Amino acid sequence: MMKYLIPLVLLIISGCASVLYKTTDYAALYGPSAPKTRLITPNERLASSVSFSKDVKPILDSRCVVCHGCYDAPCQLKLGSIDGIDRGASKQVVYDFARLKAADPTRLFVDAQDTAAWRKKGFHSVLNERNDSKDANLDNSVLAKLIQLKRLNPQPVAGKLSNDYDLGFDHSLECPNMDEFTQYQHQHPNWGMPYAMPGLSLKEENIILRWLEQGAKVEPLEPLSNQAINAVKKWENYFNGSSLKQKLVFRYLYEHLFIGHIHFKGHPDNEFFQWVRSKTPSGQPIVEINTIRPYDNPGPDPFYYRLKRVTETIVDKNHFVYELSHDKMKRYEALFFTTPFEVTDLPDYKAEIAANPFRAFHQIPLTARYKFLLDDAYYFVSGFIKGPVCRGEAATGSIRDHFWVVFNQPGQMDPEKVSKALAENNQILGLPGEESDGIGLFGWSKYDEFGKQYLYRKNEFYEQVLPGSQGFGLNNIWDGEGQNTNAALTVFRHFDSATVTKGLVGDTPHTGWVVDYPILERLHYLLVAGYNVYGTAGHQLASRTYMDILRQDAENNFLRFMPAMQRQVIYDSWYMGSKGMLTADPLFNIDHETTVQYQTTDYKKEFFDQVRLRLGNAAGLADTINRCEQADCVRTGVNAVQRSVDSQLRQLARLKGLELSALPEMSLLRVKTGEPQGDLVYTLIVNRAYSSLSRILFQDSRRVPEYDTLTVVSGFIGSYPNFFFSVDKNRLGEFIQMTRTTRTEADREKFYSDMGIRRTNSAIWPYSDWFNREHRKERGLEAGLLDMNRYHNL
Repeated sequence: MMKYLIPLVLLIISGCASVLYKTTDYAALYGPSAPKTRLITPNERLASSVSFSKDVKPILDSRCVVCHGCYDAPCQLKLGSIDGIDRGASKQVVYDFARLKAADPTRLFVDAQDTAAWRKKGFHSVLNERNDSKDANLDNSVLAKLIQLKRLNPQPVAGKLSNDYDLGFDHSLECPNMDEFTQYQHQHPNWGMPYAMPGLSLKEENIILRWLEQGAKVEPLEPLSNQAINAVKKWENYFNGSSLKQKLVFRYLYEHLFIGHIHFKGHPDNEFFQWVRSKTPSGQPIVEINTIRPYDNPGPDPFYYRLKRVTETIVDKNHFVYELSHDKMKRYEALFFTTPFEVTDLPDYKAEIAANPFRAFHQIPLTARYKFLLDDAYYFVSGFIKGPVCRGEAATGSIRDHFWVVFNQPGQMDPEKVSKALAENNQILGLPGEESDGIGLFGWSKYDEFGKQYLYRKNEFYEQVLPGSQGFGLNNIWDGEGQNTNAALTVFRHFDSATVTKGLVGDTPHTGWVVDYPILERLHYLLVAGYNVYGTAGHQLASRTYMDILRQDAENNFLRFMPAMQRQVIYDSWYMGSKGMLTADPLFNIDHETTVQYQTTDYKKEFFDQVRLRLGNAAGLADTINRCEQADCVRTGVNAVQRSVDSQLRQLARLKGLELSALPEMSLLRVKTGEPQGDLVYTLIVNRAYSSLSRILFQDSRRVPEYDTLTVVSGFIGSYPNFFFSVDKNRLGEFIQMTRTTRTEADREKFYSDMGIRRTNSAIWPYSDWFNREHRKERGLEAGLLDMNRYHNL
């Protein structure tokens, strides 16, 4: 029991101090702020009773990083690495959609290299940085104070949290430093950490506080294995080839892969790298060139492509993986180096060229570029909704809650004619990134006009090159060579985030996308390579409105596979007859009739049924829960319990409209089987319906909840669970009935208390741990910690 007395005594002391309500002069007590290294020495390691890597980091990951792991971490306090903890917190807002001047970026590991530099950028410490003593290490730590405040003022253990907790999406943040903390705890006594969640256990608290008391020291990182060192060396040598062709190709690859997590096939699942540009060559410490965008000018001096080790905790919301392997190198060779094309010069880094891939990389054959993107289409489509931004309104505000994506077959249309047409129109293929962060508030109109011109010219091009009255058919859909499961994707939107998954998941959606090379390339350069979360309102508005045009382009492609006489009808069903103030006229009215043969009037369903047949194994596994089209739909490889649960959840998946009003957008369901190791996970996704997505503002006014649908997925979809449900398999029928009939506040109270895990429930942390373990088991390399930032107060 003695080991638990330390935090309790500290809490009593802290509580007495809080009664005085006056600011303590910490500088006078502990000396002026003086950043110091956190690296533990060998002697300190022997004397320390707490290990950061073994004792502290698992607690921080499971209780803190699940909210503090991205650009949207409260107060920019990223707790997934000692670098983020040492950097501390900031009152600067990252997500500001009204700023007229671009903000200085504050990317961890990139925009400052030591604690002193972060202090100059306005970050304040959450650790002690004054005189070093056990008392000072605790009493001068915001992190310790916030944990102690939670112990002093525990939250309720049942029901909903009160309005004292601000859980709105854009709620204001206090971000107190040490000098402000006494006032903070007086004004917000319930805002200890973890915020609006149950506090740490006494054991967890004791470990964290002892670590802080001992100076918040960390052990050196484990060195890379020889296997990893050799792989890094091999690929860095490859990426830094000296010929003009190599320089151009690897610039192209870098600009597409810079944001993801690189993994070497066959290496440990927790070992990732990022592709960066460095002032130093392979074998020397990396000195990263910290430009805002990957195509920004790296400067006059030589630079080198390097692979930088990822040292942060992997969180699902910004984790998407690109694997390098011997086969991948062979594929690069086949696409780019055995293909006979000549590179005569390298493109300039001027923004009007570098931001436009159709100008910068015109010397690389179009088919090679497109096949490179198709090989890993899941990765590239994930790019525009994942990555470190973590709040993606610019992309997700333009897309529907559920749609399927397939791709044009490369080379199906004469590549020379297509390449010539793109070259002739490369100016109107320009994107807002061409003006970097200098774009004005109304600069979006120029690029929207470009986008509309492109749609008209694209339509004219199809009129000219398609033979006779023959339009697009199934042979124009990429078949994934019969085995590449990137050929068919499903996108689920969850307010400001979205999820991409392989295969056609869910019932036939309201709309679909057919993506061609110019769409896929512009998606990347608009929302990944060219997007700056620290940019101006003009930049963000231009990105948002242009995304409307890309959506329309992909939807127009889809309409070209529908019967010509039905295209206007289908379009009107998407927009309820309203084109919207920022949407171009629909350009699907080519004269050419599709060659797809239809036997029914359910054209969308029949089209995708035929696409599945064309793709074969590349279409992925059949969805037997949401699209059960026979008497006995059984997933392969499941046991009797899973078959029974699937059967019952098919009934849940049939609920529609107001029957879904009790469910949040994305929830995780744990089905308890009586044996914990056999418990099952399902994701419940409410696909919200809108009359139109063609306007930026007042989206809620265009909600049509009577058309909402539900997708039930075995396993995990999404990074931000809004709620956990836990239901015994024998009560699934009751759960489905309660879901369907819950309407009143009394109904909701019973539903969430009986079937759910509320924020006040002490079991929420064990459930979070369990779901994360299962997530890791299911998705392995692709899994990261699920985020609790969007967990609802139901």
